[in-house]
Amino acid sequence: MSEFRPTLRPALGSKQPVASATFGLSTLPEGTIIHVLARPGEQDVAHLLASLNGSDPHALRPVSPDQWFIVRDAAMPHQEMKGLFAALEPRASGVDQSHGRVRIRIEGKTAQRALSKGTALDLDSSAFPVGQSAVTLIGHIAAHITRVSSDAFEIIVLRGFAESLWDDLTRMGLEFS
Repeated sequence: MSEFRPTLRPALGSKQPVASATFGLSTLPEGTIIHVLARPGEQDVAHLLASLNGSDPHALRPVSPDQWFIVRDAAMPHQEMKGLFAALEPRASGVDQSHGRVRIRIEGKTAQRALSKGTALDLDSSAFPVGQSAVTLIGHIAAHITRVSSDAFEIIVLRGFAESLWDDLTRMGLEFS
């Protein structure tokens, strides 16, 4: 792991939250996002990750088979991250994506309807319950969506697409604002 530490500037620093009685859109702290990839053939890596991850029920998010995101609001100290990566070896590898991805929260009674305007993912709570995650397109932008409560979703997107996605989500929610 390199000792180089970039200076982070909020990707959506100039964007103001959108809020109404039924729809909200806000940026989340650019804390920690670690992409974990299991070694081929490894079993029960998810259990290992759960044991290392603490008590936050939405901190460990499946991305695809044998891949997960570990998400935290706060930045993880360098030594703690090195310790986490060491604990993963040799069963899995971790890659710090904190500098390259942004988190956005969309919430409210109409959040599901607004978000459904941009994705083919079935967001009904019977098909996509609290804790469910999926990688999908929102418009033309690849994103990772997690339902974090009955009327709230968290979206993780590559930093370079964050502003465009924010603008799209704002337009999707206009009728509810």
